[in-house]
Order: sequence, then structure tokens, then C-alpha cells
Amino acid sequence: QVQLVESGGGLVQAGGSLRLSCTASGRTFTSDAMGWFRQAAGKDREFVATISRSGVDKNYADSVQGRFTISRDNAKNTVSLQMNSLKLEDTAVYYCALSTDRYYGGRDHGNYNYWGQGMQVTVSS
Repeated sequence: QVQLVESGGGLVQAGGSLRLSCTASGRTFTSDAMGWFRQAAGKDREFVATISRSGVDKNYADSVQGRFTISRDNAKNTVSLQMNSLKLEDTAVYYCALSTDRYYGGRDHGNYNYWGQGMQVTVSS
């Protein structure tokens, strides 16, 4: 059974930083691409960042480019999202996602087969 367990969400002031982590189990982690998505209240789920199974290829939403960094530690079955210079508009529920047997998952949430439970990130003024 595939499980994605997320941690690191919470409340932070604008301009601050948070680091989200997601640990996967139930699959060979190096077989799968990973991604982060988010959903703000009243809005659709949107792409944030993605990373290939090797960790070499990465892509970011324009809104987070230069502020967020996605990384993975294949030895620990973990993908992380370092979020710096947080803005009020980054407030959302953040989801870790796994794309099975793909080198690269891309921006389309339909490419991802498994999802974490989601965790709240709130940026205050």
C-alpha cells in the first residue's frame, strides 16, 4: 500500500520560511517522479513544483520560481519543498504527490497517482 506522509506545515509570517517534507512508502521510490501541489480556499488545486525520479530535472510554477526549491533524498524516500520569502498568497493546503513509474511527472495533476493527506500552510501579515 502506497502512503505519503507529509510534515512541516504551519503558520509563518510573510517573508519567512517553511520546509515541507513528504515520506513515501510502499513503492520503490526511485521509480517515481514526485510533485507538490496546493489548493487555496475556494480555488482549484494548482501545481507548485515537480522533480524527476533522479532529482536532476525540476520545474516550478511561475508564482514560486526563485522562492521555492524542491529536492529529494532517494536514500530516505523523501521529497522536500523549501519555501522562502513566503507571501500571503502562498496560504493554502499543500499536497505531496507521486507519479508512478514516470521519470518526470510534470505540471498536470492527472499524471499523479497517489496523494498525501494535505497540510495547511498559513502566511500571516
